[in-house]
Parts: sequence; C-alpha cells; structure tokens
Amino acid sequence: MFSSGVQAWGRRMAELVVRPLARVGLTPNMVSVLGFGLNVGVAYVLATGNLRLGGVLLLLAGAADMLDGALARITQSQSTFGAFFDSVLDRYSEAAIVVGLTYTYTVHHNTTAVVLLLAFLVGSFMISYTRARAEGLGLECKVGLLPRPERIIILGLGLLLGILVPVLILLVALTAATALQRIYHVWRQTLQPSAGRSPAQQSNTSLPATTGMGEAREEA
Repeated sequence: MFSSGVQAWGRRMAELVVRPLARVGLTPNMVSVLGFGLNVGVAYVLATGNLRLGGVLLLLAGAADMLDGALARITQSQSTFGAFFDSVLDRYSEAAIVVGLTYTYTVHHNTTAVVLLLAFLVGSFMISYTRARAEGLGLECKVGLLPRPERIIILGLGLLLGILVPVLILLVALTAATALQRIYHVWRQTLQPSAGRSPAQQSNTSLPATTGMGEAREEA
C-alpha cells in the first residue's frame, strides 16, 4: 500500500537512526531481538487493558522493526540467516500482540473481538506463508495489499482511536484478500512455461538478505 517514495523515505530515516547503533557495535540480529522484546512488552500492556497506550507503543515498535534492516544495509552485514531470523521473530511478535489483545477481550467476555483477532492472526500468517511457500518453489510473491507494516499501522490506529472491532473487521477482510491475491499471483506464474524449476534449483533458492521497509528482509 505504501508508494516507493514513502518506502525510500522510511529507509533513509531508519538509516539515520541506526548510525549511532552501528558505532557501538550492535548487530542487526541483536536489534531484531530487541525489537521482539519491545513487541512482547507491548503485548503485556495490551493484556492489562491499556489499549490506547498499547496502540501508541505498537506504532513505535512497528517503526523500530525497520531498524535491523537499516543497520544491515549501512554496515553491509546482510545475511541469509539474518533475513530468516528477522522473519521468524516478526511472526512471534505479531502472535504476541494478538495473544495480549485476546486475553483482554476474553476477560471482558467480548466474543466478537476474540473471534476477529483469531481470524486476523490466521490471515496474517497465511500472507506470510503464501510468500514463503512460493519463494521456496522458486517463484516471486511480493504482491499484496496488506504486508506487515500496513497491518501494524492500521491495528495501532484502531487501538489509539478506540475503534478496534471495526478495524479488525477491515483487517480480516484485507488479510484474506491479500492471501488470495498472492495465491492468484502464483497461479498465474505457474501457467508460464518458465515458471517451473528443477528440485536442485529450488533447493538453492535463498531467502532475501537485507531488511527494512521495501527491502528484502522485509515483512510479508
């Protein structure tokens, strides 16, 4: 959903922020772990019922998620494992946020919100899985209405404005649409004669090695 200009601006801002981190010797993987810890803290705040504060912190944590990729770029320390590790921690972070919110709404007996949260989590994971599975088969799959940065921004704004249930309905619809969009995109590629790859080629397919908004270590 973000234009290439917005993505480029986000990368430049992230690189400015992480330059001091590079000077003190922090690695991209360390920053990824710190970002995950921040998201767990946000999940705890949400579990206590402080939804508006949690919304603010979630937006800040989402911005911090770009820092590991920016650090990898300016230190030229991109790695395949770093891309993999960052993506795994992103999945755990997203799950932690949903678990925190689910706890709050379970305590308040809001079944509608709980069901929507679970549907949103499934949709988010399917967005990531469709891309990972396609790339494992040697196919490109970066299309989609709602990758992780957009999901975090919409969810954070919904919490901040106190309109989480309507926002969750929107997120459930858009995550499902994004997964279907990726399935269709992969199907179209498989119709092309050059789409298939040999098992040896598939096994050599690497995960992207950088990160950040619009970069390869990006979230799906």
